[in-house]
Amino acid sequence: MDMEIKNAVSATDQDAQYDDKAKRLLGNKIILAHILVKTVDEFRGMNPKDVVSYIEGEPFISVVPVEPGLTNVEKEENGQRIVGMNTENTEINEGLVRFDIIFYVRMKDGISQVIVNVEAQKDEPSGYHILNRAVFYVSRLVSSQKERDFVKTNYNDIRRVFSIWVCMNMDENSMAYVHLAKDDILGSYPWKGGLDLLNIVLIGISNELPEHDEKYELHRLLSTLLSAELTVDEKLGIIKTEYSIPVDEKLRKDMNAMCNLSQGIRENATDNAITGVIMTMYENNFTLEQIAIATKKSVEEVRTIIKKREPVLA
Repeated sequence: MDMEIKNAVSATDQDAQYDDKAKRLLGNKIILAHILVKTVDEFRGMNPKDVVSYIEGEPFISVVPVEPGLTNVEKEENGQRIVGMNTENTEINEGLVRFDIIFYVRMKDGISQVIVNVEAQKDEPSGYHILNRAVFYVSRLVSSQKERDFVKTNYNDIRRVFSIWVCMNMDENSMAYVHLAKDDILGSYPWKGGLDLLNIVLIGISNELPEHDEKYELHRLLSTLLSAELTVDEKLGIIKTEYSIPVDEKLRKDMNAMCNLSQGIRENATDNAITGVIMTMYENNFTLEQIAIATKKSVEEVRTIIKKREPVLA
């Protein structure tokens, strides 16, 4: 049982590391710019390189809590009370749910801003509907602006928010835009206000690398970056030649980390599968020599694996 627990903990740890690497890779400004030109109307059709300069500061990655009351923090600066996003004490309350990536984007008018949240999911969650979670996130992105981005009843100062969900391992490549709509039930009074304040974008990425086609431009980029199958060189080849993305040291480092981890996960999965075969054969009274031939291992390797796993059988 100890070995099973150890394997489960190891798998969970690898999953957490994979999630962290994926967020850091997506959190590169040039990658976020590519996402923005396909999802935010203001930047549609622009060159992603020109959009990078509109991203304000460095994106917050896995540091800002989602929980009500914890997203903001109050500080004193030069005797003034300032409310900002809570990016402190990330080690405390480690169980807190945090936004994967969150950042402000300045609009082309140089004055207004939108708040963008990007969430990376290895697959579609089974415990809840992802759209429900996305609705909660955009609601939090609006409500947490009180005192930070608008004060008292200045509701006209609310920033537009975008919550963009990138879901891997889906059956097909897809993209959906969810937003507010106004239906006139009686009369057609022009109620004032921002129907465009809440925006959810759901991006489904299939396991197969999509073809090099304008329709799949964003999907091919995200699929390339997050693929567990492509090598670093293959990934670099695609993003350099097809997307003209300059690869700086940070992006290269994030891609290397992602590929190394993916390779480790694949090797572990293979090792676990072989170990399973060895133990099944051993339990069914195959000789060590027979097991070695079947699994292409040496007798000594087979013996070592069985010794490690035998306490589990006891």
